[in-house]
Amino acid sequence: MARRTGLREQKKQATRKALREAALRLALERGPDNVRVDDIAEAAGVSPRTYNNYFASREQAIVAAVTAERESRVAEAVAARPPSVRLADAVIDAIVEQYTDPGEEHAAALLMITTRPALREAFVDAPASMELPLAAAIAARLAARREGGEAADAARDSGADRDDAGSDDGDREHTARVLAAAVAAAVRVAIDRWVGRPGAASASGLVVPSGSLPGLLRASLAPLVPALDAAER
Repeated sequence: MARRTGLREQKKQATRKALREAALRLALERGPDNVRVDDIAEAAGVSPRTYNNYFASREQAIVAAVTAERESRVAEAVAARPPSVRLADAVIDAIVEQYTDPGEEHAAALLMITTRPALREAFVDAPASMELPLAAAIAARLAARREGGEAADAARDSGADRDDAGSDDGDREHTARVLAAAVAAAVRVAIDRWVGRPGAASASGLVVPSGSLPGLLRASLAPLVPALDAAER
């Protein structure tokens, strides 16, 4: 049963990837206004009904071709930071790193996205998809930090009642979800400011406002540092 579930999930991921890649390819070839959902579905070898199970609009699919892997990479980067690294630093550094290195292959796509209002709107909304993977990474770091503290106090706590362990786990997961949602919202604010300000297209294909994206990200995330620090205490 587990194998069947795994194969089904792999097929869904493959379909999602085929749809977003088809959407971006057609948008770059024809211009996004000349691409229909039916065109994307046909190019990906699925029905329009199947398309609607994965994406709510053509703009969402086009943007996903650029952003789909980024949210999971943020979570992976947070998880990969050494336990000694402060949670706030791990989260902020991971986000700045992943959001400011789009890769040369996405230069044309980003130029298209940042110069069209409907695509910009979908691009601004994209950070919401980081919430669940980031919450899992934060919860894992909080658990590791707590386990480390318990190991240091093992002698003192050897006779303590641990009936509250399940409650602690639930509280930690709740805290991680709240923090991840706040981080995603802060990133959305930074992206909105970045693509919403007047600016010119750079040689790399990015729209550059008055203020760098790394700076905007750090400024938007700065108010969350006390909460991230508190979660580790």
